Formats: sequence, C-alpha cells, structure tokens
Amino acid sequence: MRSIRVGIDGRAFTSPAAGVRRYVTELVPALRASRDALELIALGGAAESIPAGMPHVPEGWHPPTNLGWTAVGLPLAARRAAVDLIHAPAYTAPLLAAVPTVLTIHDVSYERHPEWYPYRRDWLRRAFYRRSARTAAHILTDSEFSRAEIAAAYDISPESITVAPLGVSGRFVRPDAVAELPAGISAPFLLHVGDLHERRNLNMAVKALLDARTRLAVPLSLVLAGIDRGIGDQLAAIATGAGLPQAVISLGAVTEPTLHALYRSAAALVYPSRYEGFGLPVLEAMACGTPVIASRAASIPEVVGDAGILLDPNEPGPWADAIVKVVTDPVLPARLRIDGRARAALFTWERTAHITLEVYRRVIEANA
Repeated sequence: MRSIRVGIDGRAFTSPAAGVRRYVTELVPALRASRDALELIALGGAAESIPAGMPHVPEGWHPPTNLGWTAVGLPLAARRAAVDLIHAPAYTAPLLAAVPTVLTIHDVSYERHPEWYPYRRDWLRRAFYRRSARTAAHILTDSEFSRAEIAAAYDISPESITVAPLGVSGRFVRPDAVAELPAGISAPFLLHVGDLHERRNLNMAVKALLDARTRLAVPLSLVLAGIDRGIGDQLAAIATGAGLPQAVISLGAVTEPTLHALYRSAAALVYPSRYEGFGLPVLEAMACGTPVIASRAASIPEVVGDAGILLDPNEPGPWADAIVKVVTDPVLPARLRIDGRARAALFTWERTAHITLEVYRRVIEANA
C-alpha cells in the first residue's frame, strides 16, 4: 500500500481551546507511531509548537486573520507540501483546495445553542463553520451524540461522518511528574476541569455543593481548573451569598503536573455539563482513579458508561446526595475508582489514530 501524505493544520498545536490542543498533541504522535505508510506534515503554525521531527511547511502570505489563514494560507501551504489530503482538526476548513479535506468537528453547541455564545460576530463564525462542514470530503467527530447533532445541524448525511472516540494519555495513568497541590487547597474537595462556561452548568454544581456542606462534618470545597469564560463572578457570588466564599476556588488554567495532582487528590470530579461533544476531563479523571459524578446528558453517558454516577443536570438535590455519599461512604469511592480505571482503559489514542487513518485512506481513494 503506497505511502500517503497528509497535511494537518499546524495552528491547532497552539489553539486557544485546550481540548483542540489536547486532540492534536495526542493524535499526531499516535498517527506517526502507526505501522501504516503515512507521512504527516504540519502546515503552518509556530515552528516551536510543532512536534520534534515532524516536517513543517511555514506559513506563506495570507490575509492576517484566522479566517484568512484557513481560506487562503492553509490550502496554499498544502499545495507547497504536495499533500494528498488536508486534515483540519478544529471546526474550520478550506472552502477551496486542490486536495480533499477531512474536518474534525468536536461538537456543534454553538449551532444548536447559540444563546450560549452571545458574541457580536458569532454569526460569522457559525456561517464559516457551517460552510466548512458542508464542503469537507468527510467529517470526524468524537461521539455518536455529536454525529447525530452535526447531521441535524447542517443537514448532512450521517454516512459522511465517522466517530473516532478520543483516548486518554498514559501520562494520566502513570504520570511523569505530579506536582504539589496549589496553595490553599486541601482535601476533601470536589474538582471541575474545563473552561467556566454557561453550558457547563456550574451554578447548579455550586448550589449542590452548598447543600452537601450542610450535611457534612468537613469543609468541602469546589476547585475549578479552567479559564473563566464569563461566569466566574457568578459562581463566587453564590458561595459568598451563602456565607461561604471559601467554598469555591478558581485556579484558572493549570499545568499538567498540577492537573494530575488535582485529579488524584479530589474526592470526585463533578461534571454537570448540559452539552459536550465528548467530555475528555471525565475520561482523564477515571484514568486517574477519581470518582466521577456527571450529567446524564449529551455525549457523557457514552464515555462514563456504568463507571460513574450519572444524574439529571437540572436537579441539584440528587447531586448533593451523591456528593455526600462519595465523601462519607467507605465502599462507593473504591468501587468507582476500580470501575473508572477499567472503563478508561477502553479509550486509547491508538484506536483514535487507527480510525482516523482509515478515513484518510477512504477519502483519498474516493477522490483518486
């Protein structure tokens, strides 16, 4: 079988979206480690962000915007690299290119719930995302939930969308380094990992925490590890209004060693999101042996299976009950740790890479 040349958008390695960065930094090494005849080339992006040893085509001229890069710079870089296919790993793809494009769409929350994204120019982003989806040769996504949502949002046949579930890095199972907990944080605490965004439903989590604290003999807190996208003050105000300002601790973005320390020390990960394309923090937490309390919504049940506690995201009472039980029950956390690790072991980046490579080959053959 002949070698194929695939160009991947190098800007994804420095994406402002942590999930996109995790996706490409884990998928690319898994693809490069495969035994298949594959040449993977980074198209554009900062040279220092590209994995060592990976061929890199620098950016040429293009209009000085992200849209200009995707529409003009990326296809020109692909032509200079003489690739057989472009992989656009984050929602947007060239509208015109000499070779086919495989596009990864992680979720379509911005299309299905535009009320969560009240930005002045969000309509333009949504229009570009829609056009990218409809012109791509094939779409990759992270879950069956997202596959159905993409098909419905863009009126695309589900046959043109392939699910490649994400994996969990071995670093979460056997970390190279685990930092000390950040100053001011001590057990017991609950953990949430991910940007603080309206769709993450964290107001409900704070209310459930405050309810649980009334029944616990320990000063349980909620630690938030992620960039504040505009709701941090609301969360702090809820805790302050209850006379417990110390109950919510917002760390912002954290390093990976610190993230490992938080996962391994938390009483549970709480993940009450109303909408996820996958929910990678849930998988990482299970791999670390952290009990998971999460929403029975969107893609999350696909990831958690029977290895965590799944609840209605709109009912804080059962969340408070589950928090109390995880903190006080001597048996439940041990079972959740065992089940979570076993569940997480089913999700590997090698599998993601295998599915992705099969899509590459099908698209190239169909366009030969």
